Amino acid sequence: MEFLLRLKNYLFMFMSVFGPATITAMADNDASGVATYSIAGAQLGYPILFVLMITTVLLAVTQEMGIRLSLVTRKGLGDLIREYYGIRVSMAIFVAVFIANMGTIIVDFAAVKTTSSMLNLPVVPTIIFIVVISFLFVTKGDYKVNQNIFLLSCVLYFAYVISAFKAHPNWGEAFSNLFYPHGVPLNADYLKNYLLVGMGVLGTTITPWGQFFISSFSFDKKIDLEKIKFSQFETYWGGFLTNFFSFFMVVATAATLFLNQIPLVSGEQAALAIKPFAGELAGTLFAIGILNAGFMGIVIVSLSTAYMFSEIFGLTGSLDSSFKRGRNFYVIFLFQLVVAAIIALFPAVSLFQLVIATQAINAMALPLVFYFLVKLTNKKDIMGEYANNKFQSYFIVISSVLIFIASVVAIAATIFNL
Repeated sequence: MEFLLRLKNYLFMFMSVFGPATITAMADNDASGVATYSIAGAQLGYPILFVLMITTVLLAVTQEMGIRLSLVTRKGLGDLIREYYGIRVSMAIFVAVFIANMGTIIVDFAAVKTTSSMLNLPVVPTIIFIVVISFLFVTKGDYKVNQNIFLLSCVLYFAYVISAFKAHPNWGEAFSNLFYPHGVPLNADYLKNYLLVGMGVLGTTITPWGQFFISSFSFDKKIDLEKIKFSQFETYWGGFLTNFFSFFMVVATAATLFLNQIPLVSGEQAALAIKPFAGELAGTLFAIGILNAGFMGIVIVSLSTAYMFSEIFGLTGSLDSSFKRGRNFYVIFLFQLVVAAIIALFPAVSLFQLVIATQAINAMALPLVFYFLVKLTNKKDIMGEYANNKFQSYFIVISSVLIFIASVVAIAATIFNL
């Protein structure tokens, strides 16, 4: 009885802090992320699942630092960089992240445009609806309302689970490839593609905006420091959950497109391409999943920029603030939505070049963001007993180097068609 009571208390405390880490991690599976995982499964089959195990650990460890920093200092990452390293450094990072975020939002709107057509939805009204409803949710709803909307969107990722089951994959081979890649003929071309696509998977999962968002969003939730262990646990849960769904994205395309050697160059194509092999329902659910992922990316990436802007300039930036009090926060959020939606609707826009430019900026910004994250979480004077241990410091330094190399190599391979 005492055990059940203690368990009930633990569960209650966990649910009171639940949200920020899970939402941040799941938002990494935006439309561009779905495209990357879909292409990975179609080109490489089950062996690429091994990379998911690596990214799960990297994502969890780095985001744990971000949420620990905000709970201990009661400030967001952008606020702390400005305070300790000055406005010039903060502005340089903000400009880089802002440009990269705009590119990501445009790509997500483009995915919404494509998938809405596939689902027989009118394109322009659908995009206008997403802009309006996103702005109303953020401005009229408080933190709790918006968190619940994001969590509901996370549930819709189960569309990929159903699509994967409809594809009738070899589950034994899929699960075993999580631990070591095998089951396909190895040659020089396959190994080269595995390296390049694997780096792309790594680079699309861990992003600069994610580090700022988890810090700001958890701070906005006003979580008590005494519950930090529950928030830390959620970061590991969030890391697992995001790649849980990524696993099914890869399986759905590996079991259909890779098995039948169907070429794939975009995530939206996957929804159409798997229909002959997995059925109409599987293709439709895959498209719905991309539409939902696009919505998640649009709102959360835009919010991350708005949070960062408010912190760097010392302005009010909270979902619990009224529009009048947080005018700058809400205006920059709306600005991103409107500009990205308009650009995405232009047929002449080269999304290929946009994705390359966005990845390039992210590749340059992420190690810098990690540098400040490590420096700040190492500071005993602000972190006290919650400062990094040696393992955490070395781990994130090595991780940032690997992610930077991964992003640069993936970009070079795309540009030069290696």
